[in-house]
Amino acid sequence: MNTKKLTPEQHHILEEKGTEPPFSGTLLHNTKKGTYRCAACGNEIFSSDTKFDSDCGWPSFSDAKKGSIKLSEDNSLGIKRIEVTCTHCGGHLGHLFDDGPKPTGKRYCINSLAMEFKEKK
Repeated sequence: MNTKKLTPEQHHILEEKGTEPPFSGTLLHNTKKGTYRCAACGNEIFSSDTKFDSDCGWPSFSDAKKGSIKLSEDNSLGIKRIEVTCTHCGGHLGHLFDDGPKPTGKRYCINSLAMEFKEKK
């Protein structure tokens, strides 16, 4: 993985496919306008325009920037989930669920520690 210097917590999530505790992330309640980027490589992943409050404990987005993520099946907990990874560095970001708002119906459930926020000036 071609990455920036990560904290031990970020390393656990991005490289070891960990998950931060629900409702603990610094970006969960962020309402500023801007872009969410992969904390490991800086790849632009989500726009603040697609962020919504799903009350699931992690930042949620209804859509990703085109070509920014890769989706793959994840059966690690004995249940079928869709893992979301960064296309640039392969870092684990979170999971995708089909219970989001219209028009996409998608909920990208993403770890705060897996992202950096760049505010729009």
